[in-house]
Amino acid sequence: MHRHSIGTLTKIALTLFLGLMGWGTNSLQAQKSTSHSPYSQFGLGQMREDLLPQTRAMGGISSGVRHLTGFPTLNISNPASYSGLNRTVLEAGLYGNLTQLSKDDRSDNTADFAFSHLAIGVPLSKYGGMAFGLLPYSDIGYSAASTQSIDNLLYKVSLSGDGGINKAFLGYGVSPIKGLSVGGNVGFLFGNLYDRTKVEFPNTRDAYNSETKETRNIRGVTFDYGVQYSRALGRRYNLTVGYNGSLDNQITAKTNVLQTISEPTIGDDESVALDTTHFSNISNRKINLPLKHSLGFTLSKGYNWMVGADVKYADWSNYQVREGENKLGKSYGFAVGGQIKPDPTSVRYWNQVDYRLGFRYNRTPVSFRHQQINDMAVTVGFGFPLPETNFGATFSQFNISAEFGQQGTLSNSLVRERYININIGFTINDTWFRRRSLD
Repeated sequence: MHRHSIGTLTKIALTLFLGLMGWGTNSLQAQKSTSHSPYSQFGLGQMREDLLPQTRAMGGISSGVRHLTGFPTLNISNPASYSGLNRTVLEAGLYGNLTQLSKDDRSDNTADFAFSHLAIGVPLSKYGGMAFGLLPYSDIGYSAASTQSIDNLLYKVSLSGDGGINKAFLGYGVSPIKGLSVGGNVGFLFGNLYDRTKVEFPNTRDAYNSETKETRNIRGVTFDYGVQYSRALGRRYNLTVGYNGSLDNQITAKTNVLQTISEPTIGDDESVALDTTHFSNISNRKINLPLKHSLGFTLSKGYNWMVGADVKYADWSNYQVREGENKLGKSYGFAVGGQIKPDPTSVRYWNQVDYRLGFRYNRTPVSFRHQQINDMAVTVGFGFPLPETNFGATFSQFNISAEFGQQGTLSNSLVRERYININIGFTINDTWFRRRSLD
C-alpha cells in the first residue's frame, strides 16, 4: 500500500504558518516600525539584514553557514546554501526590542514587537533548491522636540519619523560540481517612510498648529548572490567557505509633501487636521543601494558544534541623500560566533539543546556632528528541539536569540542607544510528498 503523506505536526504547523502569514502581511501593510533609533532618520533607516534567529544568535555569521547540528538550514543571506536542502523548511517568527536612549544626563526607555520573517525552502533533488518569503528590509522610528520663541511667543517644534520597507524574495541555489554551490535571490522592495515636522503653540489659543508630512514611497528590484565551497576534513570535521554580496541595485523613491493646519490642543490630546494648505509631488528619483560584500567560513563537527566568522563591507557613498541630509560613507564590520550541542545521543533534553553565542561590530555609514556612529553587540541564543514525528521524517525547533548592543555615543552631545533585540522563530523540517510503504 502506498500513499503520499505529510506529518500531522506539519499539517498543524502549516495552518498556524498560513495564519501567521496573513497576520504578518497585514502588519507589513500597516508599516509598523520597531526602530526607536535617532540614527534611523538617515538613509533608508535601520537596516534589518536577511538573518534568522539561528544565525543572529551567533553574531550574525552567514556567509559560510550551510548546516546547523548536521542538517541543512535555510540561510537567506547566502542563497548558495539552498542547494544543500534535503527537506522542506518552513520558518516563521517575531521580533521585539527594548531600547534605552541616553543624552547628557537624561534617559528614556521604549519597547516594541512586530513580524520578523516568513520563509519556505524547498529541495529540488539534483536540481538544487529554492526559497521564497517575506521579511523586513529596514525601518525608521525617531522623535525629537525643542521649544523656541519669537519675541515672547513660545512654540514647540517636533521632528518624528516612522514606517518601513519590506522585502519579498525568490531564490535558487544549485551545486554544479561536488563541493561547490552558487545561488541568487531576486527581491522586491516596497514600503513607505514618513517624516513629520510639527509646529505647535502650547500657550496661546489664537494660533493654528501646523504639520508637514513627507512621504517616501519606495519600490524596486534587488539582486543578491552567493557562493559556497564545502569539504570534509577527515571523517569528523567539515569546512565551508562562503561569499555573498549584492549589486549596486537601483530603486525608485517617490516623494510627496502634505501640509496641514489644526486647532491648538490641551495636554496630550491628538490634534485633528482642519485644512490642507499644500500638497505636492516633489520628486521621483532613483536611489543607488550599496555594493555589499561578505566573506566567511564555518568549521563544524557533525551534530556536536560549529564555529565561524564573517567580515563585511558596504559602500554607501553613491547613495543619493536628500537635501540637507548628511552624506553616507563606507561601512564595514565583522562577526564571530558558534553553537554547541552537549550530547546529541543523550536522552536528557538539555543535552540536545543548541547553545549559541556570538559577537559583532559594525562601523555604520552614518557620521553625525563629525562623530562616526558604531554599533556592537554580544549575542546569545538557544535552539529547543521538539519531538520528532512521522517516523523521524518531521522534526521541528523553537529558536530564540537576544542581541545586547550599543549604538552611538554620549560624546559631542549625541544620543547613546543601548538595546536588547529579541528574535523568536519556529522551524519545521519535513520530507514532503514522500512515497512510502505501509504494512
